[in-house]
Amino acid sequence: MAAPRKHPGELRERGVREVRTTGRPIAHVAKDLGIHKEALRGWVRRAEADATPASVTTG
Repeated sequence: MAAPRKHPGELRERGVREVRTTGRPIAHVAKDLGIHKEALRGWVRRAEADATPASVTTG
């Protein structure tokens, strides 16, 4: 069974949106939101991976 999430979905969405739209460093946005920078970094990476079509290949 998966562990319960520590942060609400709205906080995740807000953090990812702020990093993408403002271009501010992840560490600064995380500090403003009161979360760890590595948590936000993971959310941003996950959002980028989810936004990339699976059929796209590199190389």
